[in-house]
Amino acid sequence: MAAAVKGDGPAVGIDLGTTYSCVAVWRRDRGEVIANDQGSRLTPSCVAFSGYERLVGEAAVNQAARNPANTVFDVKRLIGRRFSDESVKQDTEFWPFKVISGCDDRPMIVVQLGGEERQFTAEEISSIVLAKMRETAEVYLGTTVKNAVVTVPVYFNNSQRQATIDAGAIAGLNVMCIINEPTAAAIAYGLDKMPISSKGRTVVVFDLGGGTFDVSLLNIDPGVDIGMSLFEVKAVAGDTHLGGADFDNEMVKFCLREFIRQHKKIDVRSNLKALQRLRSACERAKRMLSSTAETTIEVDSLHDGIDFCVTITRSRFEELNKNLFSSCIEALEKCLRDAKVEKSSVDDVVLVGGSTRIPKVQSMLRDFFHGKELCRSINPDEAVAYGAAIQASILNGETSDGAVGDMVLLDVTPLSLGIEVENGTATDGGLMNVVIPRNTAIPTKTKKEWYSTNYHNQTSVLIQVYEGESTNTKHNNLLGKFVLSGIPPAPRGVPRIDVTFDIDANGILNILAEDKTTGRTNNISIVYESGRLGKEEIERMVQEAEMYKGKGNRSRKWGKGSKSRRGR
Repeated sequence: MAAAVKGDGPAVGIDLGTTYSCVAVWRRDRGEVIANDQGSRLTPSCVAFSGYERLVGEAAVNQAARNPANTVFDVKRLIGRRFSDESVKQDTEFWPFKVISGCDDRPMIVVQLGGEERQFTAEEISSIVLAKMRETAEVYLGTTVKNAVVTVPVYFNNSQRQATIDAGAIAGLNVMCIINEPTAAAIAYGLDKMPISSKGRTVVVFDLGGGTFDVSLLNIDPGVDIGMSLFEVKAVAGDTHLGGADFDNEMVKFCLREFIRQHKKIDVRSNLKALQRLRSACERAKRMLSSTAETTIEVDSLHDGIDFCVTITRSRFEELNKNLFSSCIEALEKCLRDAKVEKSSVDDVVLVGGSTRIPKVQSMLRDFFHGKELCRSINPDEAVAYGAAIQASILNGETSDGAVGDMVLLDVTPLSLGIEVENGTATDGGLMNVVIPRNTAIPTKTKKEWYSTNYHNQTSVLIQVYEGESTNTKHNNLLGKFVLSGIPPAPRGVPRIDVTFDIDANGILNILAEDKTTGRTNNISIVYESGRLGKEEIERMVQEAEMYKGKGNRSRKWGKGSKSRRGR
Protein backbone atom coordinates (compact mmCIF):
# COMPACT_ATOMS: atom_id res chain seq x y z
CA MET A 1 0.00 0.00 0.00
CA ALA A 2 1.39 3.40 -0.99
CA ALA A 3 0.22 6.39 1.00
CA ALA A 4 -1.13 9.40 -0.81
CA VAL A 5 0.72 12.68 -0.44
CA LYS A 6 -1.47 15.51 0.77
CA GLY A 7 -2.16 17.93 -2.03
CA ASP A 8 -1.78 15.26 -4.70
CA GLY A 9 -5.37 15.82 -5.77
CA PRO A 10 -8.35 13.45 -5.85
CA ALA A 11 -8.07 9.68 -5.61
CA VAL A 12 -10.16 7.41 -7.81
CA GLY A 13 -11.34 3.82 -7.74
CA ILE A 14 -10.67 1.68 -10.82
CA ASP A 15 -12.27 -1.65 -11.63
CA LEU A 16 -9.75 -3.16 -14.08
CA GLY A 17 -11.95 -5.81 -15.65
CA THR A 18 -11.29 -8.63 -18.09
CA THR A 19 -13.77 -7.31 -20.66
CA TYR A 20 -14.73 -3.86 -19.35
CA SER A 21 -13.15 -1.35 -16.98
CA CYS A 22 -14.77 1.40 -14.94
CA VAL A 23 -13.56 4.41 -12.94
CA ALA A 24 -15.34 6.26 -10.14
CA VAL A 25 -14.64 9.07 -7.67
CA TRP A 26 -16.13 10.08 -4.33
CA ARG A 27 -16.89 13.79 -4.03
CA ARG A 28 -19.58 16.04 -2.61
CA ASP A 29 -20.54 13.19 -0.25
CA ARG A 30 -21.48 10.81 -3.03
CA GLY A 31 -19.91 8.41 -5.47
CA GLU A 32 -19.79 9.26 -9.17
CA VAL A 33 -19.09 6.72 -11.90
CA ILE A 34 -17.33 8.61 -14.69
CA ALA A 35 -18.32 8.33 -18.35
CA ASN A 36 -15.61 8.12 -21.02
CA ASP A 37 -15.27 10.26 -24.15
CA GLN A 38 -17.92 8.13 -25.87
CA GLY A 39 -20.42 8.83 -23.10
CA SER A 40 -20.22 5.26 -21.76
CA ARG A 41 -19.57 4.47 -18.11
CA LEU A 42 -17.89 1.21 -19.12
CA THR A 43 -14.77 1.10 -21.29
CA PRO A 44 -13.82 -2.12 -23.13
CA SER A 45 -10.50 -3.47 -21.78
CA CYS A 46 -9.26 -3.71 -25.34
CA VAL A 47 -6.11 -2.28 -26.96
CA ALA A 48 -5.30 -2.31 -30.67
CA PHE A 49 -2.31 -1.30 -32.80
CA SER A 50 -2.94 -0.02 -36.30
CA GLY A 51 -0.04 1.39 -38.29
CA TYR A 52 1.61 3.77 -35.82
CA GLU A 53 -1.59 4.30 -33.82
CA ARG A 54 -2.65 2.86 -30.48
CA LEU A 55 -6.40 2.51 -29.99
CA VAL A 56 -8.09 1.95 -26.64
CA GLY A 57 -11.62 0.99 -25.65
CA GLU A 58 -14.45 1.35 -28.16
CA ALA A 59 -12.06 2.51 -30.89
CA ALA A 60 -10.12 -0.75 -30.52
CA VAL A 61 -13.25 -2.91 -30.51
CA ASN A 62 -14.69 -1.21 -33.62
CA GLN A 63 -11.75 -2.24 -35.79
CA ALA A 64 -11.18 -5.72 -34.28
CA ALA A 65 -12.86 -7.64 -37.13
CA ARG A 66 -10.49 -6.25 -39.77
CA ASN A 67 -7.37 -6.21 -37.56
CA PRO A 68 -7.69 -9.26 -35.27
CA ALA A 69 -3.99 -10.14 -34.93
CA ASN A 70 -3.20 -6.69 -33.51
CA THR A 71 -6.25 -6.31 -31.26
CA VAL A 72 -5.55 -7.44 -27.69
CA PHE A 73 -8.26 -8.29 -25.15
CA ASP A 74 -8.79 -10.51 -22.09
CA VAL A 75 -5.24 -9.58 -20.99
CA LYS A 76 -6.28 -9.88 -17.35
CA ARG A 77 -6.11 -13.63 -17.96
CA LEU A 78 -2.38 -13.29 -18.65
CA ILE A 79 -1.25 -10.85 -16.01
CA GLY A 80 1.01 -12.40 -13.38
CA ARG A 81 0.83 -15.83 -15.03
CA ARG A 82 3.45 -18.03 -16.67
CA PHE A 83 3.30 -18.87 -20.35
CA SER A 84 3.41 -22.58 -19.45
CA ASP A 85 0.25 -22.33 -17.29
CA GLU A 86 -2.48 -24.62 -18.59
CA SER A 87 -5.03 -21.78 -18.57
CA VAL A 88 -2.79 -19.70 -20.86
CA LYS A 89 -2.55 -22.59 -23.32
CA GLN A 90 -6.33 -22.91 -23.34
CA ASP A 91 -6.90 -19.20 -23.94
CA THR A 92 -4.40 -18.88 -26.78
CA GLU A 93 -6.50 -21.36 -28.79
CA PHE A 94 -9.27 -18.77 -29.00
CA TRP A 95 -7.29 -15.53 -29.22
CA PRO A 96 -6.52 -14.11 -32.67
CA PHE A 97 -3.42 -12.31 -31.37
CA LYS A 98 -0.14 -14.14 -30.81
CA VAL A 99 1.33 -14.95 -27.39
CA ILE A 100 4.83 -16.40 -26.97
CA SER A 101 7.11 -17.32 -24.09
CA GLY A 102 9.54 -14.62 -22.96
CA CYS A 103 12.11 -14.30 -20.19
CA ASP A 104 11.24 -16.17 -16.97
CA ASP A 105 8.43 -17.97 -18.83
CA ARG A 106 6.63 -14.63 -19.03
CA PRO A 107 3.85 -14.49 -21.68
CA MET A 108 4.64 -11.88 -24.34
CA ILE A 109 1.98 -10.45 -26.64
CA VAL A 110 3.21 -10.05 -30.22
CA VAL A 111 1.80 -7.35 -32.52
CA GLN A 112 2.80 -5.45 -35.62
CA LEU A 113 3.47 -1.78 -34.99
CA GLY A 114 4.61 0.54 -37.76
CA GLY A 115 5.67 -2.42 -39.89
CA GLU A 116 7.80 -3.92 -37.10
CA GLU A 117 7.16 -6.72 -34.64
CA ARG A 118 6.73 -5.53 -31.06
CA GLN A 119 6.34 -7.58 -27.91
CA PHE A 120 4.41 -6.38 -24.87
CA THR A 121 3.94 -7.78 -21.38
CA ALA A 122 0.45 -8.13 -19.94
CA GLU A 123 1.37 -5.37 -17.49
CA GLU A 124 2.05 -2.95 -20.36
CA ILE A 125 -1.27 -3.68 -22.08
CA SER A 126 -3.10 -3.36 -18.75
CA SER A 127 -1.30 -0.08 -18.11
CA ILE A 128 -2.70 1.30 -21.37
CA VAL A 129 -6.23 0.53 -20.14
CA LEU A 130 -5.45 2.03 -16.73
CA ALA A 131 -4.04 5.15 -18.40
CA LYS A 132 -7.31 5.46 -20.34
CA MET A 133 -9.27 5.29 -17.07
CA ARG A 134 -6.94 7.86 -15.50
CA GLU A 135 -7.40 10.17 -18.50
CA THR A 136 -11.19 9.72 -18.34
CA ALA A 137 -11.15 10.84 -14.70
CA GLU A 138 -8.82 13.76 -15.39
CA VAL A 139 -11.05 15.14 -18.17
CA TYR A 140 -14.11 14.88 -15.92
CA LEU A 141 -12.45 16.34 -12.79
CA GLY A 142 -10.40 18.95 -14.61
CA THR A 143 -7.25 18.10 -12.68
CA THR A 144 -4.39 15.63 -12.60
CA VAL A 145 -5.13 12.25 -11.03
CA LYS A 146 -2.23 10.40 -9.42
CA ASN A 147 -3.76 8.22 -6.71
CA ALA A 148 -6.00 5.20 -7.21
CA VAL A 149 -7.35 2.09 -5.56
CA VAL A 150 -7.41 -0.75 -8.07
CA THR A 151 -9.50 -3.89 -7.64
CA VAL A 152 -8.56 -7.51 -8.35
CA PRO A 153 -10.36 -10.87 -8.13
CA VAL A 154 -10.25 -12.52 -4.71
CA TYR A 155 -8.29 -15.48 -6.04
CA PHE A 156 -5.54 -13.43 -7.68
CA ASN A 157 -2.31 -14.79 -6.25
CA ASN A 158 0.65 -12.74 -5.07
CA SER A 159 2.21 -12.59 -8.57
CA GLN A 160 -1.01 -11.35 -10.16
CA ARG A 161 -1.53 -8.68 -7.48
CA GLN A 162 2.04 -7.41 -7.77
CA ALA A 163 1.76 -7.36 -11.57
CA THR A 164 -1.41 -5.25 -11.28
CA ILE A 165 0.46 -2.76 -9.07
CA ASP A 166 3.23 -2.67 -11.70
CA ALA A 167 0.66 -1.94 -14.42
CA GLY A 168 -0.60 0.99 -12.36
CA ALA A 169 2.95 2.34 -11.95
CA ILE A 170 3.52 2.17 -15.73
CA ALA A 171 0.28 4.12 -16.19
CA GLY A 172 1.65 6.85 -13.88
CA LEU A 173 -0.60 5.94 -10.97
CA ASN A 174 0.24 5.64 -7.30
CA VAL A 175 -1.71 2.47 -6.44
CA MET A 176 -2.66 3.25 -2.87
CA CYS A 177 -3.88 -0.28 -2.34
CA ILE A 178 -5.26 -3.32 -4.07
CA ILE A 179 -8.63 -4.55 -2.78
CA ASN A 180 -10.71 -7.56 -3.71
CA GLU A 181 -13.58 -6.96 -6.10
CA PRO A 182 -16.36 -8.50 -3.94
CA THR A 183 -15.13 -6.48 -0.95
CA ALA A 184 -15.37 -3.30 -3.02
CA ALA A 185 -18.89 -4.27 -4.12
CA ALA A 186 -19.83 -4.97 -0.49
CA ILE A 187 -18.65 -1.47 0.46
CA ALA A 188 -20.92 -0.02 -2.24
CA TYR A 189 -23.83 -2.16 -1.01
CA GLY A 190 -23.20 -1.45 2.66
CA LEU A 191 -22.89 2.30 2.26
CA ASP A 192 -25.62 2.85 -0.27
CA LYS A 193 -28.21 0.14 0.26
CA MET A 194 -28.24 -1.10 3.87
CA PRO A 195 -30.98 0.38 6.08
CA ILE A 196 -29.72 3.10 8.44
CA SER A 197 -31.27 1.24 11.38
CA SER A 198 -29.72 -2.09 10.42
CA LYS A 199 -27.87 -3.91 13.19
CA GLY A 200 -25.68 -5.84 10.80
CA ARG A 201 -26.19 -8.37 8.05
CA THR A 202 -24.55 -11.48 6.64
CA VAL A 203 -24.07 -10.94 2.93
CA VAL A 204 -22.93 -13.14 0.05
CA VAL A 205 -21.38 -11.21 -2.84
CA PHE A 206 -21.64 -13.32 -6.00
CA ASP A 207 -19.34 -11.73 -8.58
CA LEU A 208 -19.38 -13.31 -12.05
CA GLY A 209 -17.70 -11.07 -14.59
CA GLY A 210 -16.22 -11.34 -18.04
CA GLY A 211 -13.24 -13.47 -17.09
CA THR A 212 -13.21 -14.16 -13.36
CA PHE A 213 -15.57 -15.47 -10.71
CA ASP A 214 -15.52 -14.64 -6.99
CA VAL A 215 -17.86 -15.35 -4.12
CA SER A 216 -17.35 -13.78 -0.70
CA LEU A 217 -19.26 -14.03 2.55
CA LEU A 218 -19.11 -10.93 4.74
CA ASN A 219 -20.54 -9.67 7.98
CA ILE A 220 -21.42 -5.99 7.58
CA ASP A 221 -22.02 -3.87 10.67
CA PRO A 222 -23.12 -0.33 9.77
CA GLY A 223 -21.78 0.93 13.10
CA VAL A 224 -25.00 2.47 14.41
CA ASP A 225 -23.85 2.11 18.01
CA ILE A 226 -20.09 2.73 17.73
CA GLY A 227 -19.97 5.13 14.77
CA MET A 228 -17.66 2.89 12.75
CA SER A 229 -18.76 0.63 9.89
CA LEU A 230 -17.16 -2.81 9.92
CA PHE A 231 -16.81 -4.98 6.79
CA GLU A 232 -15.50 -8.37 7.87
CA VAL A 233 -14.83 -10.99 5.20
CA LYS A 234 -15.37 -14.46 6.65
CA ALA A 235 -14.54 -16.65 3.63
CA VAL A 236 -13.87 -16.44 -0.11
CA ALA A 237 -13.90 -18.84 -3.04
CA GLY A 238 -13.82 -18.60 -6.80
CA ASP A 239 -11.93 -19.10 -10.02
CA THR A 240 -9.69 -16.59 -11.82
CA HIS A 241 -10.52 -18.38 -15.08
CA LEU A 242 -14.31 -18.50 -15.19
CA GLY A 243 -16.58 -15.86 -16.67
CA GLY A 244 -18.41 -14.51 -19.66
CA ALA A 245 -15.46 -15.17 -21.97
CA ASP A 246 -15.73 -18.89 -21.18
CA PHE A 247 -19.44 -18.90 -22.01
CA ASP A 248 -18.55 -17.22 -25.31
CA ASN A 249 -15.86 -19.84 -25.99
CA GLU A 250 -18.33 -22.69 -25.53
CA MET A 251 -20.65 -21.06 -28.08
CA VAL A 252 -17.75 -20.54 -30.50
CA LYS A 253 -16.85 -24.23 -30.22
CA PHE A 254 -20.50 -25.15 -30.83
CA CYS A 255 -20.61 -22.97 -33.95
CA LEU A 256 -17.35 -24.39 -35.30
CA ARG A 257 -18.76 -27.91 -34.91
CA GLU A 258 -21.91 -26.83 -36.71
CA PHE A 259 -19.97 -25.22 -39.57
CA ILE A 260 -17.87 -28.35 -40.05
CA ARG A 261 -20.98 -30.53 -39.90
CA GLN A 262 -22.75 -28.39 -42.51
CA HIS A 263 -19.75 -28.04 -44.82
CA LYS A 264 -17.88 -31.27 -44.10
CA LYS A 265 -14.10 -30.80 -43.98
CA ILE A 266 -13.94 -27.02 -44.07
CA ASP A 267 -12.19 -25.77 -40.89
CA VAL A 268 -12.41 -22.10 -39.90
CA ARG A 269 -9.89 -22.11 -37.05
CA SER A 270 -6.96 -20.88 -39.13
CA ASN A 271 -8.93 -17.84 -40.34
CA LEU A 272 -8.31 -15.19 -37.64
CA LYS A 273 -10.75 -12.65 -39.05
CA ALA A 274 -13.49 -15.28 -39.30
CA LEU A 275 -12.90 -16.36 -35.70
CA GLN A 276 -13.07 -12.78 -34.45
CA ARG A 277 -16.35 -12.14 -36.29
CA LEU A 278 -17.77 -15.42 -34.99
CA ARG A 279 -16.73 -14.59 -31.42
CA SER A 280 -18.47 -11.19 -31.65
CA ALA A 281 -21.63 -12.83 -33.00
CA CYS A 282 -21.60 -15.39 -30.17
CA GLU A 283 -21.22 -12.68 -27.54
CA ARG A 284 -24.20 -10.79 -29.00
CA ALA A 285 -26.24 -14.00 -28.99
CA LYS A 286 -25.34 -14.66 -25.35
CA ARG A 287 -26.65 -11.24 -24.39
CA MET A 288 -29.85 -11.75 -26.41
CA LEU A 289 -30.52 -15.07 -24.67
CA SER A 290 -30.83 -13.22 -21.37
CA SER A 291 -34.08 -11.69 -22.63
CA THR A 292 -35.32 -14.14 -25.31
CA ALA A 293 -35.81 -17.92 -25.47
CA GLU A 294 -33.86 -18.28 -28.70
CA THR A 295 -31.80 -16.27 -31.13
CA THR A 296 -29.78 -16.63 -34.32
CA ILE A 297 -26.01 -16.57 -34.71
CA GLU A 298 -25.45 -15.24 -38.21
CA VAL A 299 -22.19 -14.29 -39.95
CA ASP A 300 -22.16 -13.37 -43.63
CA SER A 301 -19.31 -14.85 -45.66
CA LEU A 302 -17.72 -16.40 -42.61
CA HIS A 303 -15.13 -18.44 -44.54
CA ASP A 304 -14.39 -18.98 -48.23
CA GLY A 305 -17.48 -16.92 -49.09
CA ILE A 306 -19.75 -19.29 -47.15
CA ASP A 307 -22.45 -17.72 -44.98
CA PHE A 308 -23.06 -19.19 -41.54
CA CYS A 309 -26.36 -19.24 -39.70
CA VAL A 310 -27.52 -21.32 -36.75
CA THR A 311 -30.37 -20.98 -34.26
CA ILE A 312 -29.47 -21.41 -30.61
CA THR A 313 -31.96 -21.69 -27.76
CA ARG A 314 -31.48 -20.63 -24.19
CA SER A 315 -31.71 -24.28 -23.11
CA ARG A 316 -28.94 -25.23 -25.56
CA PHE A 317 -26.77 -22.39 -24.24
CA GLU A 318 -27.35 -23.63 -20.70
CA GLU A 319 -26.49 -27.20 -21.72
CA LEU A 320 -23.25 -26.07 -23.38
CA ASN A 321 -22.19 -24.31 -20.18
CA LYS A 322 -23.65 -26.63 -17.54
CA ASN A 323 -20.24 -27.58 -16.16
CA LEU A 324 -19.27 -23.92 -15.79
CA PHE A 325 -22.54 -23.10 -14.05
CA SER A 326 -22.05 -26.09 -11.72
CA SER A 327 -18.58 -24.80 -10.85
CA CYS A 328 -20.15 -21.54 -9.66
CA ILE A 329 -22.44 -23.34 -7.23
CA GLU A 330 -19.61 -25.59 -6.02
CA ALA A 331 -17.56 -22.49 -5.17
CA LEU A 332 -20.55 -20.98 -3.35
CA GLU A 333 -20.96 -24.16 -1.29
CA LYS A 334 -17.24 -24.13 -0.47
CA CYS A 335 -17.41 -20.50 0.68
CA LEU A 336 -20.32 -21.16 3.04
CA ARG A 337 -18.66 -24.33 4.31
CA ASP A 338 -15.39 -22.53 5.04
CA ALA A 339 -17.25 -19.73 6.82
CA LYS A 340 -19.31 -22.30 8.78
CA VAL A 341 -22.49 -20.44 7.84
CA GLU A 342 -25.81 -22.03 6.93
CA LYS A 343 -27.78 -20.88 3.88
CA SER A 344 -30.61 -19.75 6.13
CA SER A 345 -28.29 -17.32 7.93
CA VAL A 346 -27.55 -15.31 4.78
CA ASP A 347 -29.51 -12.05 4.74
CA ASP A 348 -28.69 -10.85 1.23
CA VAL A 349 -27.22 -12.26 -1.97
CA VAL A 350 -25.67 -9.36 -3.90
CA LEU A 351 -25.16 -9.84 -7.64
CA VAL A 352 -22.06 -8.26 -9.20
CA GLY A 353 -20.63 -8.60 -12.71
CA GLY A 354 -22.34 -8.59 -16.09
CA SER A 355 -22.63 -12.37 -16.29
CA THR A 356 -25.02 -12.42 -13.30
CA ARG A 357 -27.65 -11.18 -15.78
CA ILE A 358 -27.77 -14.69 -17.26
CA PRO A 359 -31.15 -16.16 -16.25
CA LYS A 360 -29.66 -19.58 -15.44
CA VAL A 361 -27.25 -18.02 -12.94
CA GLN A 362 -30.09 -16.23 -11.18
CA SER A 363 -32.37 -19.27 -11.13
CA MET A 364 -29.58 -21.46 -9.71
CA LEU A 365 -28.95 -18.96 -6.93
CA ARG A 366 -32.64 -18.68 -6.07
CA ASP A 367 -32.91 -22.48 -5.94
CA PHE A 368 -29.74 -22.75 -3.84
CA PHE A 369 -31.10 -20.28 -1.29
CA HIS A 370 -34.57 -21.89 -1.32
CA GLY A 371 -36.39 -19.19 -3.27
CA LYS A 372 -34.70 -16.21 -1.66
CA GLU A 373 -35.05 -12.95 -3.60
CA LEU A 374 -31.69 -11.79 -4.95
CA CYS A 375 -30.37 -8.29 -4.26
CA ARG A 376 -30.11 -6.39 -7.53
CA SER A 377 -30.31 -2.89 -6.07
CA ILE A 378 -26.71 -2.04 -6.99
CA ASN A 379 -25.47 -1.77 -10.56
CA PRO A 380 -23.59 -5.04 -11.24
CA ASP A 381 -21.26 -3.34 -13.72
CA GLU A 382 -20.39 -0.31 -11.59
CA ALA A 383 -20.51 -1.46 -7.96
CA VAL A 384 -16.86 -2.54 -7.80
CA ALA A 385 -15.51 0.80 -9.06
CA TYR A 386 -17.96 2.64 -6.79
CA GLY A 387 -16.73 0.77 -3.70
CA ALA A 388 -13.10 1.26 -4.74
CA ALA A 389 -13.73 5.00 -5.00
CA ILE A 390 -15.04 5.04 -1.42
CA GLN A 391 -11.92 3.27 -0.18
CA ALA A 392 -9.72 5.62 -2.22
CA SER A 393 -11.36 8.68 -0.69
CA ILE A 394 -10.84 7.30 2.83
CA LEU A 395 -7.15 6.57 2.17
CA ASN A 396 -6.81 10.03 0.62
CA GLY A 397 -8.30 11.68 3.68
CA GLU A 398 -11.24 13.12 1.77
CA THR A 399 -14.17 11.70 3.74
CA SER A 400 -13.46 12.33 7.41
CA ASP A 401 -16.28 14.85 7.65
CA GLY A 402 -18.42 13.44 4.87
CA ALA A 403 -21.05 10.76 4.49
CA VAL A 404 -18.68 7.81 4.65
CA GLY A 405 -17.30 8.31 8.15
CA ASP A 406 -15.01 5.72 9.71
CA MET A 407 -14.83 2.31 8.07
CA VAL A 408 -12.80 -0.79 8.88
CA LEU A 409 -12.11 -3.53 6.34
CA LEU A 410 -11.11 -6.96 7.60
CA ASP A 411 -10.18 -9.18 4.66
CA VAL A 412 -8.81 -12.71 4.46
CA THR A 413 -6.03 -14.59 2.71
CA PRO A 414 -7.58 -16.32 -0.33
CA LEU A 415 -4.88 -19.00 -0.52
CA SER A 416 -3.03 -21.07 2.07
CA LEU A 417 0.58 -20.09 2.79
CA GLY A 418 3.32 -22.46 3.82
CA ILE A 419 6.76 -23.90 3.14
CA GLU A 420 8.18 -26.98 1.46
CA VAL A 421 9.15 -29.47 4.18
CA GLU A 422 10.46 -32.42 2.15
CA ASN A 423 12.37 -32.32 -1.09
CA GLY A 424 10.72 -34.34 -3.82
CA THR A 425 11.74 -35.10 -7.36
CA ALA A 426 11.80 -32.61 -10.21
CA THR A 427 8.59 -34.26 -11.41
CA ASP A 428 6.68 -34.56 -8.15
CA GLY A 429 7.94 -31.58 -6.12
CA GLY A 430 8.01 -31.50 -2.33
CA LEU A 431 5.36 -31.54 0.39
CA MET A 432 3.54 -28.36 1.37
CA ASN A 433 3.27 -27.63 5.08
CA VAL A 434 0.53 -25.03 5.61
CA VAL A 435 1.38 -22.33 8.14
CA ILE A 436 -1.44 -19.87 7.44
CA PRO A 437 -4.64 -21.58 6.14
CA ARG A 438 -6.79 -19.89 3.52
CA ASN A 439 -9.50 -17.55 4.82
CA THR A 440 -7.33 -16.43 7.74
CA ALA A 441 -8.17 -12.84 8.68
CA ILE A 442 -5.47 -10.29 7.89
CA PRO A 443 -3.49 -8.77 9.41
CA THR A 444 -2.72 -12.06 11.13
CA LYS A 445 -1.28 -12.66 14.51
CA THR A 446 2.19 -14.18 14.27
CA LYS A 447 2.20 -17.87 13.40
CA LYS A 448 5.15 -20.03 14.50
CA GLU A 449 6.09 -23.48 13.26
CA TRP A 450 8.98 -25.70 14.36
CA TYR A 451 11.14 -27.51 11.79
CA SER A 452 14.39 -29.45 11.71
CA THR A 453 16.99 -30.89 9.30
CA ASN A 454 16.53 -33.80 6.87
CA TYR A 455 20.12 -35.05 6.90
CA HIS A 456 22.89 -35.75 9.42
CA ASN A 457 25.31 -32.83 9.97
CA GLN A 458 23.25 -30.50 7.79
CA THR A 459 24.54 -26.94 8.33
CA SER A 460 22.00 -24.96 6.29
CA VAL A 461 18.37 -25.21 5.22
CA LEU A 462 16.62 -23.81 2.15
CA ILE A 463 13.25 -22.30 3.10
CA GLN A 464 10.86 -22.08 0.14
CA VAL A 465 7.57 -20.22 0.62
CA TYR A 466 4.49 -21.24 -1.39
CA GLU A 467 0.83 -20.32 -1.72
CA GLY A 468 -1.86 -22.75 -2.82
CA GLU A 469 -4.07 -25.62 -1.72
CA SER A 470 -2.22 -28.65 -3.09
CA THR A 471 -0.27 -30.92 -0.73
CA ASN A 472 2.37 -31.00 -3.49
CA THR A 473 4.41 -27.82 -3.97
CA LYS A 474 4.69 -28.49 -7.72
CA HIS A 475 1.05 -27.44 -8.08
CA ASN A 476 1.38 -24.34 -5.86
CA ASN A 477 2.89 -20.91 -6.51
CA LEU A 478 6.46 -20.22 -5.30
CA LEU A 479 6.51 -16.82 -3.60
CA GLY A 480 10.16 -16.67 -2.55
CA LYS A 481 13.02 -18.55 -0.91
CA PHE A 482 16.00 -17.93 1.36
CA VAL A 483 18.74 -19.89 3.15
CA LEU A 484 19.37 -20.13 6.90
CA SER A 485 23.01 -21.15 7.34
CA GLY A 486 25.47 -21.67 10.22
CA ILE A 487 23.52 -24.51 11.85
CA PRO A 488 25.89 -26.58 14.08
CA PRO A 489 26.41 -30.16 12.75
CA ALA A 490 24.05 -32.59 14.49
CA PRO A 491 22.04 -35.74 13.75
CA ARG A 492 19.01 -35.20 11.50
CA GLY A 493 15.96 -34.00 13.38
CA VAL A 494 17.94 -32.58 16.33
CA PRO A 495 18.32 -28.87 15.41
CA ARG A 496 15.28 -26.73 16.15
CA ILE A 497 14.41 -24.09 13.58
CA ASP A 498 11.50 -21.76 14.31
CA VAL A 499 9.79 -20.21 11.27
CA THR A 500 7.50 -17.25 11.88
CA PHE A 501 4.87 -16.11 9.36
CA ASP A 502 3.27 -12.69 9.71
CA ILE A 503 0.99 -10.80 7.28
CA ASP A 504 0.76 -7.07 7.91
CA ALA A 505 -2.13 -4.71 7.20
CA ASN A 506 -0.82 -4.13 3.66
CA GLY A 507 -1.00 -7.84 2.87
CA ILE A 508 2.80 -8.22 2.82
CA LEU A 509 4.03 -11.57 4.10
CA ASN A 510 7.06 -11.40 6.37
CA ILE A 511 8.91 -14.61 7.28
CA LEU A 512 11.61 -15.10 9.90
CA ALA A 513 13.63 -18.30 10.44
CA GLU A 514 15.69 -18.76 13.62
CA ASP A 515 18.07 -21.53 14.69
CA LYS A 516 17.26 -21.87 18.40
CA THR A 517 20.72 -23.30 19.22
CA THR A 518 22.80 -20.39 17.87
CA GLY A 519 20.17 -17.65 17.66
CA ARG A 520 21.16 -17.14 14.01
CA THR A 521 18.29 -15.70 11.91
CA ASN A 522 17.34 -14.87 8.33
CA ASN A 523 14.17 -13.41 6.90
CA ILE A 524 12.32 -12.43 3.76
CA SER A 525 9.43 -10.10 2.87
CA ILE A 526 7.40 -11.46 -0.01
CA VAL A 527 7.04 -8.32 -2.11
CA TYR A 528 9.01 -9.39 -5.19
CA GLU A 529 9.46 -12.56 -7.20
CA SER A 530 11.52 -13.54 -10.22
CA GLY A 531 8.60 -13.34 -12.64
CA ARG A 532 7.82 -9.73 -11.71
CA LEU A 533 9.07 -6.79 -13.72
CA GLY A 534 12.24 -5.21 -12.35
CA LYS A 535 12.44 -1.54 -11.35
CA GLU A 536 14.48 -0.67 -14.44
CA GLU A 537 11.96 -2.37 -16.71
CA ILE A 538 9.08 -0.52 -15.07
CA GLU A 539 10.89 2.80 -15.37
CA ARG A 540 11.59 2.20 -19.06
CA MET A 541 7.94 1.32 -19.65
CA VAL A 542 6.84 4.45 -17.78
CA GLN A 543 9.06 6.56 -20.05
CA GLU A 544 7.67 4.84 -23.14
CA ALA A 545 4.12 5.44 -21.93
CA GLU A 546 4.92 9.14 -21.42
CA MET A 547 6.18 9.32 -25.02
CA TYR A 548 2.75 8.35 -26.27
CA LYS A 549 0.78 10.73 -24.09
CA GLY A 550 -0.76 13.66 -25.81
CA LYS A 551 -3.99 15.35 -26.64
CA GLY A 552 -6.88 13.47 -28.18
CA ASN A 553 -8.79 10.55 -26.75
CA ARG A 554 -8.97 8.10 -29.62
CA SER A 555 -5.38 7.17 -30.35
CA ARG A 556 -1.71 7.72 -29.69
CA LYS A 557 0.99 7.93 -32.34
CA TRP A 558 3.86 5.52 -31.94
CA GLY A 559 6.93 7.18 -33.40
CA LYS A 560 9.07 5.47 -36.00
CA GLY A 561 12.06 5.86 -33.72
CA SER A 562 10.58 3.53 -31.09
CA LYS A 563 12.76 0.49 -30.63
CA SER A 564 11.39 -3.00 -31.09
CA ARG A 565 11.67 -5.24 -28.05
CA ARG A 566 12.38 -8.85 -28.89
CA GLY A 567 11.03 -10.71 -25.89
CA ARG A 568 13.04 -10.81 -22.75
